[in-house]
Amino acid sequence: MFDINFQDLIIQIPVFLFALTIHEFSHGYVASLCGDQTARMQGRLTMNPLKHLDPLGTLAIFIIHFGWARPIPVDPRNFRNPRRDMILVSLAGPMSNLATMIISLFALIAIVSLGPVIPAFVAQPLIAMFSWSIMINSILAIFNMIPIPPLDGSKVLMGLLPPEQARYLARLEGAGFILIMILAFTGVLGKFIRFVQGLLFSFFAG
Repeated sequence: MFDINFQDLIIQIPVFLFALTIHEFSHGYVASLCGDQTARMQGRLTMNPLKHLDPLGTLAIFIIHFGWARPIPVDPRNFRNPRRDMILVSLAGPMSNLATMIISLFALIAIVSLGPVIPAFVAQPLIAMFSWSIMINSILAIFNMIPIPPLDGSKVLMGLLPPEQARYLARLEGAGFILIMILAFTGVLGKFIRFVQGLLFSFFAG
């Protein structure tokens, strides 16, 4: 999904690991607020990226320049209000990426506006880091909000649908993964993400 070189990877990988970590941590943190302590008991309620790494997802970063983390364990039976709380927990990950994107955008603007005050050897890596943070976090937020199982957007939709339709959508998880792969390899997924990114960036630029 990213057209980058080795030098870019040196900056991109830490940024990507942080984006994945804040995403999964936010799921677990909101779940704990809603009454489910599963992530905490399994040692996953942490900002340590090593606790969230998925071996295949990590390898994918080097091969296809995109990856994923191990999903945070959540037990909806522990929620005080299962349907509402599952929506909140599902939204927490993408919203954390969106918030990180916004913070990175303001940080980038601040660094660029300071201009000559910051030495070039400091400013250039920071500009690259925050630029990648804007790109990566926006992609993760948009991608995860697509309402196809098992993505977060599908869980939000399940919480809004009547129970019977929600159960039907949940049973489509296997087919959903295949559909995501088809959309990715045909380029439709990339075009959709870039389109929504354009809308996001235009909103903040305006």
